Amino acid sequence: MKIVGVSLGTRNGSNDAMCKEALIAAQEAGAEVSFIHLHDWDIQYCTGCVACSRGLVMGKGNICTRKDEFDDFRSILLDADGVLIVDPIFEKGASALFHSLMDRFGPRMDRGMNLVATKIAENDPNAKPVDPRLLKDKVISFIGIGGSDWATAIEYDHRMLSISPAWTVIDNEKFAWSKNIIMEDEKVERVREIGRNLAAAAADIEAASYKGDKGVCPHCHGKNFYFPGQTNDAICMMCGIEGKLEIVDGEMQFVFPEEQLQHAHDTIPGKFIHADDIRENEGKAIENRKTEKYKASAERIKSFNIPEILPPSKRA
Repeated sequence: MKIVGVSLGTRNGSNDAMCKEALIAAQEAGAEVSFIHLHDWDIQYCTGCVACSRGLVMGKGNICTRKDEFDDFRSILLDADGVLIVDPIFEKGASALFHSLMDRFGPRMDRGMNLVATKIAENDPNAKPVDPRLLKDKVISFIGIGGSDWATAIEYDHRMLSISPAWTVIDNEKFAWSKNIIMEDEKVERVREIGRNLAAAAADIEAASYKGDKGVCPHCHGKNFYFPGQTNDAICMMCGIEGKLEIVDGEMQFVFPEEQLQHAHDTIPGKFIHADDIRENEGKAIENRKTEKYKASAERIKSFNIPEILPPSKRA
């Protein structure tokens, strides 16, 4: 089995070191390993042009308007059985580079969207098929390394990357107060355990399961929740399941109707619901552009005389 480790930290810093520690442990467990220092790659930010989502639901295939090295990077991940992401903690959560990576995964890596595009291609000879590797199961683990206790959003941020492709998360670990993690033997051993866990999961992906700390959400192990009102109604910010937070025998529990699992963002039924929503909304957006109201609004906005401040590189 192949495992690729991706470090988003500084060259030869803590993130590189812990990524390699985990990979060495995975290699000792029988995995074929490789390493990527992502700052060396040209990974541009997503512009939100929606070409990818619109293309998938309109039979145009899996496309992106950005011209960089993301597709080469993505191909390496798709060829692997397991992926390890090691990321520095910024402002309690993931780094800017990780967020760009997450945005670029978006609809292009979404299992449900690519299944829809595959069905369209099967029934329309003019439609473009998608890469079949996008439909395969894979395992992934995350490590966040921070220098203080500001780390409460990192597990949520990292888990979001796995939701689009519906990859199975094996470990989602954070190390707060760990600026000098290289010197802390117990934490290094935990990192090596993460590598061994990922290797074992990659060897039997069908049986792979979460090995990290138990979260509050029993489905995705999420610890972050959104409260829509002044009640105990809650929505898991990771998987989107709606339920209630309750204290049972002194322990916080997230309870929800079983049918909510069909709506979870990391399940195939939930992804089909999401894909249908996108297809409907994109269709409406395309039709709206043909209306006189839209055209009039566009002309009105163009007529606004608002000075634009250009960046220094584009000033005359």
